[in-house]
Amino acid sequence: MSRSASPYQLAQAAAERDAKQTVAAAVLEPIEAAAPRQVSPQLATRDVAALLAIAQGAKLHEHLVTHRLAVVTPTRTRISYAQLQRLEAMGLVARDRAHPVQAGQPVALTDIGRAALTTPRPSGPPDATPAPVPPAFPAVSRSRR
Repeated sequence: MSRSASPYQLAQAAAERDAKQTVAAAVLEPIEAAAPRQVSPQLATRDVAALLAIAQGAKLHEHLVTHRLAVVTPTRTRISYAQLQRLEAMGLVARDRAHPVQAGQPVALTDIGRAALTTPRPSGPPDATPAPVPPAFPAVSRSRR
């Protein structure tokens, strides 16, 4: 003999399910926030070059006279502030805001930035045809013969 659930029992079960779902979502939220985000498969060449330069150590400095911001690396590579902001927005780099900009804020790669550098990059467009090889010497014109 089968007993059907009363509307009260169904409402109580639904409320219990919703409460457990809320608790599970609250527990998973910090784990999902800490998980590395997916890196876009195609980074611009200049972004990869900037990440490589930042990987060697970099600091964001403010010019004392012009008040322009730029990232400087030990190899004297300069990265514009606009490019730094774009890399930060993609989650590839982070800067230590505890230091003043005038003294130099350290800029470092995030886990996502390191992953972007270690993923293999395609060498060229998938359907690229090789460029024609020019002849070693130019052809002699008829008038010169």
